Amino acid sequence: MTVTIVRFGGSNCDRDAKRAFNEIGLESEIVWHEDGLPEGTTGILLPGGFSYGDYLRAGAMAARSPIMREIRSAAEAGVPVLGVCNGAQIGCEGGLTPGAFTTNESARFQCERVHLRVENADTPWTATYEEGEVIELPIAHGEGRFEIDEDRLASLEAEGRVLFRYCDSRGHVTREANPNGSAANVAGIRGERSNVAVLMPHPERAALPELGGTDGHGILAGFA
Repeated sequence: MTVTIVRFGGSNCDRDAKRAFNEIGLESEIVWHEDGLPEGTTGILLPGGFSYGDYLRAGAMAARSPIMREIRSAAEAGVPVLGVCNGAQIGCEGGLTPGAFTTNESARFQCERVHLRVENADTPWTATYEEGEVIELPIAHGEGRFEIDEDRLASLEAEGRVLFRYCDSRGHVTREANPNGSAANVAGIRGERSNVAVLMPHPERAALPELGGTDGHGILAGFA
C-alpha cells in the first residue's frame, strides 16, 4: 500500500504525514502536484498547510490544479482519499465533499488540542473507534468553520456522513466546545462514497507518543 501525499506550493504538513504513516507501518510518498499521481497509488492524502497562500479562499487555487481531476477519478474508482485541514478545504473546493470551510467565528488563527466525538464508526476512517468515543486531536487553522445549508446538512446527518463533531472531554456537544463556529459542531465528513473524507483537525499530529498521544492512528488506518 503506497499513499501519495500531494504537495502544493505552501503545503507544510506533508512531512508530518509521512512520519505518521511510517509510525503505523504504511508506505507513503510525497509527490509534487504538477507531477500527477504515480502509478501504484493506492491512497491519497491532501495535507495541511497554506496552499498558494490561501489566496482567493483557502484551498481554492489548489483545487483547480490538474491533479485534482486524477484524484476525483481515483476516488470514483474506490481509492481512499483523505483531506486534512487545508486538504479538507481543497477537498470541499474541489467537489470531493459538500460544504465549505470559512473564517473562524473568532476571526483568529487557533492552534490548540480539541476533543472530537465519533459519530459514525462504520466507515474506513472510523472503524477502529466506537460510536460515541471521544478522541483528542490538534487543530491549527484560521478558516476552519464548516458551513453548509440546512437542507444539505440534514442530508449528511440522515446518510451518516458526519464522522466527527467537536465536543467536550465527556462527549457533550456544546457551543463552548466548538472552537470555530462550525455548523452543528461538525469537524469531519465523508463524501458520497465512504472512501473519501475530509476533516479539519490533524490526525497526523496525534500519531507519535512522544508528541502527546496517538488518537490519530485510527483515522490514518483508513488507508490500510
